[in-house]
Amino acid sequence: MIDRWSANARLFIHSYHPIVHSLLLGTILARIASSMSMPFLAIYLMNHTDLNAGTIGLVLGASALAGTVGGFVGGALSDKFGRRKILLGALFGWCLVFFGFAGTHHVILLFILCLLNGLCRSFYEPVSQALMSDLTEKERRFKVFSLRYLAINIGVSVGPLLGALFALLDSTLPFIVTGCIYLVYGTMLFLLMNRFGIKRIEGERKGSSLSASWQAVRHDKVLRFYLLGAVVTSMSYSQMDSNLSQYVGGEFERGVALFALMMSVNAVTVVILQVPLSKWAEKVSPITGLTVGACLYAIGNVGYAFSESWTAFIGSMVVFTLGEILAFPASNLLVDRIAPSGMRGTYYGAQSLSNLGAFMGPWVGGLLLSHYGGRTLFLVMAAIALLALLFYRRGEAVRGQTSITANESNVPV
Repeated sequence: MIDRWSANARLFIHSYHPIVHSLLLGTILARIASSMSMPFLAIYLMNHTDLNAGTIGLVLGASALAGTVGGFVGGALSDKFGRRKILLGALFGWCLVFFGFAGTHHVILLFILCLLNGLCRSFYEPVSQALMSDLTEKERRFKVFSLRYLAINIGVSVGPLLGALFALLDSTLPFIVTGCIYLVYGTMLFLLMNRFGIKRIEGERKGSSLSASWQAVRHDKVLRFYLLGAVVTSMSYSQMDSNLSQYVGGEFERGVALFALMMSVNAVTVVILQVPLSKWAEKVSPITGLTVGACLYAIGNVGYAFSESWTAFIGSMVVFTLGEILAFPASNLLVDRIAPSGMRGTYYGAQSLSNLGAFMGPWVGGLLLSHYGGRTLFLVMAAIALLALLFYRRGEAVRGQTSITANESNVPV
């Protein structure tokens, strides 16, 4: 058994570029760092400033606002100037941002720091995805995206517990530790990139200017349909982090404890089932995986609407999480499949526009919850999850028509 495990481990290590392994490890570290500090920022601001709840919400929302456009800009710049510069700049910039959080209580500076936090995250994530794709064979990219998603969930499941522990010792400690993690990881990645010659790899592929990249994306009809699907999916998914907690916490006995358990079930389900589900998903097309994922989203939302016991809510969360496991990597693979090799960063960055759904979802869901109740909210979100499939499938249809036209004209696709 030990020899078999050892052989599988060696096979896994040699299947991917060392930089890919470092980026997967870095994804765990980055999510541990951000989730150990950002969930406690509202409490930190409430205890250390005179800001009211509305202003605190505005400050925290600045991060998502910056991330909406920052991903496209960062991805396009990485195509132009190289993954290495943008990736390292984001990590070292992140380090300074969190040291800044620990050192200031001034509202304007806090607002700026939240903007910069959103920019650093939106630069780091699409560029790291693009670099993973650059360094991985096409047939293994779905597995890499699945492993990246697994890494995100490992980080998110560990980070808040560490953050709570550090916050008990000193309210600024989570931010200082987060800054140190980014500093150490940025330094390690710098040394690894120099060791394995990423600068040379980038020298062979320079993208176009930012304006040219924007024009190319703007005229890519397939990408536009994929982005519309991502925005709609994000609206449905965002309820888990916003209105689901209000509904469960406000309507059911010991609802806060139930919601905390549901979130733990979400993380554990991802960690346990990510690998076996990914093996199945690799055997089918991305749109099939995405279709199954969206249907599971819808079933999970219907489950929330009609659940009246802890068992029913937890079962609904498991179903919803299965959809999450399938949908996230599949949507990344769809974009990877249409991205020109010199503009992969731009295309991944364009996915940050799905943050519009994360911005609108809690607001629309909150209106539905307050006026019509939780059952209506989650039934509507189930329908919205299925609506996303119309956009994704329309994008696939346009892609197929484009391929036929190109083949008839003897133009390579």
